[in-house]
Amino acid sequence: MIKVLIVEDDPMVAEFNKRFLKEIKGFSLAGIVHNVSDAKEFLEKEEVTLILLDVYIPGMNGLELLHFIRERKMAVDVILITAAADSEKIQTALRLGAADYLIKPFEFERFSHAMEKYKDKSALFERKQVLNQEDLDERILYGDQRASGELTQALPKGLTNSTLQNIINVIKSKDGSLFSTDEIAESTYISRVSVRKYLKYLTQLGVLEESLTYGIGRPVYFYTLKKDKLNQVSMYL
Repeated sequence: MIKVLIVEDDPMVAEFNKRFLKEIKGFSLAGIVHNVSDAKEFLEKEEVTLILLDVYIPGMNGLELLHFIRERKMAVDVILITAAADSEKIQTALRLGAADYLIKPFEFERFSHAMEKYKDKSALFERKQVLNQEDLDERILYGDQRASGELTQALPKGLTNSTLQNIINVIKSKDGSLFSTDEIAESTYISRVSVRKYLKYLTQLGVLEESLTYGIGRPVYFYTLKKDKLNQVSMYL
């Protein structure tokens, strides 16, 4: 289990990150702190594998904490989750070994991608003490670029297999009952517009059956899963 510390001064953002993290298997929340001083104290006392770190924190900022971690040679990885979008801060974070960099605001899809990518790399390091060039190229250095190229050919532009997996899991939990776009969006923390794209794609594949209901206000699309057609997306899951 990958133990995660959230360092975020905004309690609301910290809570969202906590909820997002809870949706992804293989991670557990070690704690939440709201400033760098508390983060240092936490790291001295508790075991942490990964830090989700904001840059703009009162007092010492997140990059100073990242400097501190590297100077102390702590075996802790860091993913930046911040509104800091200027190239200087991004370059600094990457030079200090940040595993990923998410610019606020972001959707669950991007968060999930970062966490799954980190988990995959961690699992590889645990399984193998010695890596060959293929391991490095496919799983560490260029895996994202190659996977992205493959997914672009296999899925419509803008869709990813990690988000498709997440949506399929929620659809399966409906156990054959009708569901709407809004229901899936609420369960996955993905925007309604993005969810709609995935549901339309699954409908085109014949995995979902779509029906339109007219009532007060805008018409609502409802969907039903065709379990016998799930093999149509098995190659992505």
